[in-house]
Amino acid sequence: QVQLVESGGGLVQPGGSLRLSCATSGSIFSIDPMGWYRQAPGKQRELVASITSGGSTNYAGSVKGRFTISRDNAKNTVYLQMNSLKPEDTAVYYCNAVIRASAATKWDHVWGHGAQVTVSS
Repeated sequence: QVQLVESGGGLVQPGGSLRLSCATSGSIFSIDPMGWYRQAPGKQRELVASITSGGSTNYAGSVKGRFTISRDNAKNTVYLQMNSLKPEDTAVYYCNAVIRASAATKWDHVWGHGAQVTVSS
């Protein structure tokens, strides 16, 4: 069974930076795309950024120019570099990947358990 494990969350002051990582484990035949979502208290989960195996990226308008998503295809790992953080970036950040465990299986959405990011002075 494929699992995603996030790391790198924490508390940071406004204007600071954090880097999230998401590592995969288990049998993976193909994984595309990978991405990050976030959910703030009382709000719906929203897409932050996604990246394909070919390197095409997509960002939410609220994070463009501040966040950068990247991935290591050899390690099936995705990263989110977050700069110029604002209090409104406070949320639980979830890693997401669309995965096939083998050539005979269907594509499945897999979620990590989430990493808390808190931006506060």
